[in-house]
Amino acid sequence: MAVLNNKKQKVSDEVPTSSMADIAFLLLIFFLVTTTFPKDKGLAIVLPEQGEEAQVSQNNIMHLIIQPTGIVDVRRGEAQNTQQMRPEQIESLWRQAISENPNLIAAVKTHPDAAYEYMVDVLDALHSASAERISLQILE
Repeated sequence: MAVLNNKKQKVSDEVPTSSMADIAFLLLIFFLVTTTFPKDKGLAIVLPEQGEEAQVSQNNIMHLIIQPTGIVDVRRGEAQNTQQMRPEQIESLWRQAISENPNLIAAVKTHPDAAYEYMVDVLDALHSASAERISLQILE
């Protein structure tokens, strides 16, 4: 004789959450391990050793004074006359000036109220013109 079991099995209406924490932890570990972070890009500037000072003739210096408006005042050597130009024009000016005087140094002076963007634009123009000798200052 067979005994019939009239009890129905109860179906659970809950989502099993016992392994959710494990899965979340494994996903977190996976993304932390596989994610690559880009390296910060900055200005590649080689600074001189501390205490290194050298006397430079004013004829070997091109003063680039960055104004708060973004206009660059350019003065060569001891000359009192200045010409104003945009940062995009610095590259061609530097190429011409360096061909005349290979010992030329770019003295980039930034007004305290000028945005850093203007200084970076001038440095980019000098870098595009293959300038190797650059002096950075902030005007007082």
